Amino acid sequence: MRARAPHRIPGRHARRHGRSRIRRDAGRPVVFMPIPDGLIVLTFDDGVKSQFTFAAPLLKSLGFEATFYITEGLNFLTDKSRYMTWDEVAELDKMGFEIGNHTRAHASVAKQTPDELRSDIDHIDRRCEEYGITRPVTFCYPGYVHTPEAVAVNRERGFTFARRGTAPEFSYDSEGGRGPAYDPSSHDPLLVPTTGASGPHWGMDDFKWALDQARDGRVTVLTFHGVPDLDHPWVHTDPNVFEGYVRHLHDNGYQVVSISGCSTHLEGADRTG
Repeated sequence: MRARAPHRIPGRHARRHGRSRIRRDAGRPVVFMPIPDGLIVLTFDDGVKSQFTFAAPLLKSLGFEATFYITEGLNFLTDKSRYMTWDEVAELDKMGFEIGNHTRAHASVAKQTPDELRSDIDHIDRRCEEYGITRPVTFCYPGYVHTPEAVAVNRERGFTFARRGTAPEFSYDSEGGRGPAYDPSSHDPLLVPTTGASGPHWGMDDFKWALDQARDGRVTVLTFHGVPDLDHPWVHTDPNVFEGYVRHLHDNGYQVVSISGCSTHLEGADRTG
């Protein structure tokens, strides 16, 4: 994946925790910087059209990174008024956003065999190759469901990070909710939790609570779906509300990155498969 420098706005979140770590890749030293307070990861699930038409241009105007997790499940193949085309996914990639693997069918990994999951992952990789999109190096569990077998497949495939939902640490709410911050000292990088899942039950107070968790070596990971989401109103985010969220991030000096964009701070598993 091409290197993308993390966006940084000097401000009150510049405090860092821990010491730099050095690893050698192919004989060259790679330095992992201490995790700064205020490090925020933005992720978007399901390839909803409004992510391309509204969210991405706004993020680009603010200099923010984000990861867009693409699946051909749901109504992606049949309703191009509400879901992106692959050409639009490719345009996101050209804009500098990260494209992640959300599987072909958006099936629960708990109901798939390892070979079925491998096939679904490979399908999205092939579609990305077909459209000249950077090969995905991160994964998102459909419906937030994860199993030890699915984690093993992701490790075998060499994904650097895989994002899950808020459970089991927090009660699952299908219409938005709070979750734990990602703590690289205790969380598997292939089980990165969602700190804030946007939806009708999740508002500005929850958003600010999630941001407050990005301190003392922890990273806040935010999950959005459509902005708006007309097919799935339980994960809908109003465009005006979303704009309020991201302008708050910008105006208060948060460092906003894709899930891969924080890899200078967080050492995941190298994808070699």
